[in-house]
Amino acid sequence: MNGILPLWKPKGYTSHDCVMKIRKWYKTKKVGHTGTLDPEVEGMLPICIGQATKIVPFLTDTRKTYIATVQLGLSTDTEDATGEVIEEMKIDRIPTEEEVDDVLQSFLGTTKQIPPMYSAVKVNGKKLYEYARENKKVERPVREIVVYEIERLSKVNTSFRFRVICSKGTYIRTLCVDIGKKLGYPAHMSHLVRTETGSFTEKNAITFDMIEDAVEKNKQEELLSPMIKGLDHLGFWQVDNMIKRRVLNGQKLTRPQEIMSNDPFVIIDEQQRVIAIYQIHPEDEEQIKPIRVFSE
Repeated sequence: MNGILPLWKPKGYTSHDCVMKIRKWYKTKKVGHTGTLDPEVEGMLPICIGQATKIVPFLTDTRKTYIATVQLGLSTDTEDATGEVIEEMKIDRIPTEEEVDDVLQSFLGTTKQIPPMYSAVKVNGKKLYEYARENKKVERPVREIVVYEIERLSKVNTSFRFRVICSKGTYIRTLCVDIGKKLGYPAHMSHLVRTETGSFTEKNAITFDMIEDAVEKNKQEELLSPMIKGLDHLGFWQVDNMIKRRVLNGQKLTRPQEIMSNDPFVIIDEQQRVIAIYQIHPEDEEQIKPIRVFSE
């Protein structure tokens, strides 16, 4: 079986927990998730199965959509509601909706973010949360993120909800803390849901119950989306059977005229099946070379 399972991860499970359960249900070790979700967070977590595991880095690289709640007045060591309070401040004045909207809009575009100590970001080969658990201070890397859209969804009180579309590697916990700072208060993220990853949305999500039901009927393969759905943010080049044979053999090819700046791009056959992912050759722009090739 090859394809993408648009899983709606429930609270209480790590992303790795989900991978292990799906390995058992689909009876294969070739299972990989496309972007970690913390145990207390629910939402869209596409799972790649079979040959689709080869596209994990490309699907991970897509935009993500979240709905989060900012709680003003206190901050925690984990930057969310699971941590210990490290700063507290009485809220003497509730920010106006205009003030909140202005602050949210200030995060649009490319910005820099310092990941939280309780995260899986590695420094000197060691994860930040490992340093945090040992009460060790370490300099955290500044990372560049992109916020494509951000908007307030609720009225403003000591907390408020917002929706954000952002690049991979964005920590919404840290975004909530930074929003609070700009409003003049310590803050943390009290709730989070990931509603979209790339073209996979809550509307086409698959739950554990749906998988269990399908397994009982031996129809779990019907829940999988084709690989092409996880790559629709890339460019496409459709080839005939003659070129297809060369592609499946992993050959370099002359760069087609229609491939301009889409790098990498997907090669599909006449049946709309993904057969490879190619890129413009870094040493010869007149040629293209394979990154991933999929067997028939």
